[in-house]
Amino acid sequence: MESTADSKRNLSSHGDEEDNFQSLPTRQGLSAFNCDLVHYQGFWYLDTSMVARIFSARRHFQAQPSDIFICSAPKTGTTWLKALAFAIVSRTTVDDDDDSTANPFLSKTPHECLPILEFTFPSMTPHDDNGSCLPFFNRDPKNPLIATHLPFSSLPESVSDSDSSGCKIVYICRDPKDTFVSMYHFFAKLAASRNMEPIPLDKAFELFCNGESSFGPYWDHVLGYWEASLDQPDKILFLKYEDMKEKTGFYATKLAEFIGHGFSSEEEGNGVVEKIVRMCSFDCLSNLEVNKTGKIAENTAWEMENKLYFRKGNVKDWENHLTPEMAARMDLITEQKLSGSGLTLTYSKK
Repeated sequence: MESTADSKRNLSSHGDEEDNFQSLPTRQGLSAFNCDLVHYQGFWYLDTSMVARIFSARRHFQAQPSDIFICSAPKTGTTWLKALAFAIVSRTTVDDDDDSTANPFLSKTPHECLPILEFTFPSMTPHDDNGSCLPFFNRDPKNPLIATHLPFSSLPESVSDSDSSGCKIVYICRDPKDTFVSMYHFFAKLAASRNMEPIPLDKAFELFCNGESSFGPYWDHVLGYWEASLDQPDKILFLKYEDMKEKTGFYATKLAEFIGHGFSSEEEGNGVVEKIVRMCSFDCLSNLEVNKTGKIAENTAWEMENKLYFRKGNVKDWENHLTPEMAARMDLITEQKLSGSGLTLTYSKK
């Protein structure tokens, strides 16, 4: 596995020019729309346009001290963490009363509440001295949250370097078996919604185990943030989905404190933490009308039904889909990948 330092040096090298992206290796992988993935700097991405955006963000994006990055590999609890973080930072306007028009979750998904670094950046505007177009990131001054699926080694240096901007990073991960099952069903339903044939489960399993999935290999993605969190504990909060499911109130409070939006004693006494936890729960979000009937990115190539983001949200759902042999194989890969790191991902609690 390429080290974080080596990966950063490679990514920042000016020898990596955009016109070379078309020659990057491609391979069938576990991805949206069953398309071939592109291999870049040790990870698999959807297409060359994604790589070009990563390259541009790496060179031009400048993080600000107030920025809070919500980071994850796909299907590891991203929707939930986005909802919790957004409800925490905007709790003066968010309300869980279904009749309240102030609650943004009534009209849009948690994904639409946060700009996504690799999709929102770069927009283009002609502002440099030579009249050329420069990339920029259009921030909402009231919303410090920015989401990304990028591995740590691919983040802009102003984000990943603790001495650069002073921004915060929150990362969530999950047992690889549940991550795979959630990813498989998400992509299968997405394919079906477009009259495409889903990848069979056994083939999808092989692709995931080989690291050939969107933003994969999954284990390398997790390790990048884990190792960075050990080096920069004041900058990076590393969370596990299973822990958060078990003690949601505790971790919501920890999250709020870490990102600089801690709850006051009065708020805790008035049940604000419990209110946010309830409002962001799977049962609450999945039953909102917008998440049952609405669409995200409507009239674009990325259009998809909001309900695809809400399946079960359970821990150990993999037991309903993987054979004992498949589970054992993935656990072995996890053990080998994480050996010596001090991190465990396999969730075994009954």
